[in-house]
Amino acid sequence: MQISGRVALVTGASRGAGKGIAIALGASGATVYVTGRTRQDGDAPLPGSLADTAEAVTQAGGKGIALYCDHSNDEEVKRAFEQVQREQGKLDILVNNATALNDALTRKGPFWEKPLALTDLWDVGMRSHYVATHIAAPLLLASDRALVVNTSSFGGRIYMHGPAYGAGKAAVDKMAHDMAVDFKPHQVAVVSIWMGLLLTERTRQVFEAEPEMYADLVDTCETPQFTGRVIEALYRDPELMARSGKVWIGAELGAQYGVTDINGRQPPSHRAFFGETTRFGDAVVE
Repeated sequence: MQISGRVALVTGASRGAGKGIAIALGASGATVYVTGRTRQDGDAPLPGSLADTAEAVTQAGGKGIALYCDHSNDEEVKRAFEQVQREQGKLDILVNNATALNDALTRKGPFWEKPLALTDLWDVGMRSHYVATHIAAPLLLASDRALVVNTSSFGGRIYMHGPAYGAGKAAVDKMAHDMAVDFKPHQVAVVSIWMGLLLTERTRQVFEAEPEMYADLVDTCETPQFTGRVIEALYRDPELMARSGKVWIGAELGAQYGVTDINGRQPPSHRAFFGETTRFGDAVVE
């Protein structure tokens, strides 16, 4: 199964994980629609924009198409997928990645000392993943081979950044399991992928501010493109449907498929560090 010529849409792709995933899919020859709210570089505190990502996808060998979309607005999401419908008539890969991360998320202290705005990730994150997949369903059903990926983390099972973050990640993991049940008769696969510590624009700023404190972590980081490479390999897997409905650790999937990061390294799995995980029905981390 080749990914060249396939159509993908990655939400929240102005920067970070979404941008890296989009570029990696583009490098495999896919047409990649990227959504986000940052039209041009400089419109947000962090570097990156939809225009930059779309251009990077094209430069990588695919076709990048920028779609401005605020994922807290269902009408804007609907219009984005209507454009895909007009131009492509189908969607082969949907990556739900858009998430509202408040700067207070990593602040030390109990949840009641942090702003309620942290729950925004239940809207742009948990809810927006559901909405995007709901609206995209007819396009996914029109494909002869479709995959939905929710980007997630170990925070869905362990304490990480507090209950708002944990609840949001646990929800998208369970959502992948339950959506897979409904999609199974139509041969649409749905998975949740736990990413490791990503070397994003935000992470780089933290590392550069205190390089000595974070020196040991740099070598364990995944670049944002690694998850995209894993998704591309997963899509090509002849046993894709057997993977559906489950939560997967990206680094472990990468090792199984022989996928390395853009620096040639095999990112480590953090399973041993975080300990064994638990089950959501039969949605088991494997």
